[in-house]
Amino acid sequence: MGLPPLLCQSAAVLKVGQQAPAFDVTASDGKRLRLEDFRGKKNVVLYFYPRDFTRVCTLEACGFRDMYEDLMGKDTEIIGVSLDSDDSHKKFATEYKVPFPLVADKNRELAKSYEAIGPLRGLIGIVKRVTFVIDKQGNIADILHAELSADTHLEGVKAALSRLGA
Repeated sequence: MGLPPLLCQSAAVLKVGQQAPAFDVTASDGKRLRLEDFRGKKNVVLYFYPRDFTRVCTLEACGFRDMYEDLMGKDTEIIGVSLDSDDSHKKFATEYKVPFPLVADKNRELAKSYEAIGPLRGLIGIVKRVTFVIDKQGNIADILHAELSADTHLEGVKAALSRLGA
């Protein structure tokens, strides 16, 4: 019989070395973020996480927070993305002193373009924990996957940026 059409669809798989999908979003603090605005100026760490205020997501955000000043000095911007609301992001950022932008991907377009959401996750309203390191030319320099390990993402970002000379 085969699988239902939704499960059979093959999507283009993002790979290291290819051009990162463009984005134009507004962070919870009202700041407009466009990948093209970073081109030639900054590397971008675009990380998707399931939910504000959950254990691993909080560890990950606080880890990036603690690295933020060092990364800014290395021409790198961090952007966190989940399906949580702007209000939730504002509370989360305030409580944990998150200095970088958080994006509420309400229409799920950013998560879809970065393959951070699938049919089942879409139904339950969460994205995969996946981090993209994008170089100054807009190419994907690394893709990090680890649902239950914030350290895998944090250490992976440091290693990728080191390889980029950042």
